[in-house]
Amino acid sequence: MAKVDVFNMLNERVGEIDLPDEIFAVPVREHLFWEAVKWQQARRRSGTACTRGRSEISGSTRKLFRQKGTGRARRGDIKSPTLRGGGTVFGPHPRSYSYTLPKKVRRAALIAALSRRNEEKHLVVIDRIDLQEAKTRQVALMLNRFGMQSALLVDAGNVALVRSGRNIPRVAVLEPMGLNVEDVLRHDHLVLTKAAIAAIEGRLAR
Repeated sequence: MAKVDVFNMLNERVGEIDLPDEIFAVPVREHLFWEAVKWQQARRRSGTACTRGRSEISGSTRKLFRQKGTGRARRGDIKSPTLRGGGTVFGPHPRSYSYTLPKKVRRAALIAALSRRNEEKHLVVIDRIDLQEAKTRQVALMLNRFGMQSALLVDAGNVALVRSGRNIPRVAVLEPMGLNVEDVLRHDHLVLTKAAIAAIEGRLAR
């Protein structure tokens, strides 16, 4: 197990913690990032785009002019797809874009993302984030002490932290069970509390 320094909210070293190698120090397979992020974004797609075909357009079904003898191309009714305001051919209809990604792939991708942040030395462990009340300024000052502009904060059951960090640009706050590949990769730094690390180990340990 690799030892990592533990800091407090004032960026003072207060100890160290062992991080399991099977979660925070595995070889990074970058193709898993693409698989996991694509799956997450596909699940979020609303799929509500809808077009109307010629049978759904309001208008008369009368043939605009006779078939032969005019010197013009054949023409049906005014709802023809070749006319302006006519129906759409092969247009989108409401659908679900979600699909299934194997649990082993999802787990491996998240472990690879955590290992990448640890490898880059962009993983910071804080003993606890103790906020007496929801104050955005307190979280902003803490991040400034660590020199972080973009950070993902992970803590268990910290409602004050969620309320304090949601208004800061390029900062997100998640519960350990909500930790995902896209958010880890989107933010430059990953900040974990000791309670969050214990929850992540329980979630990802075999």
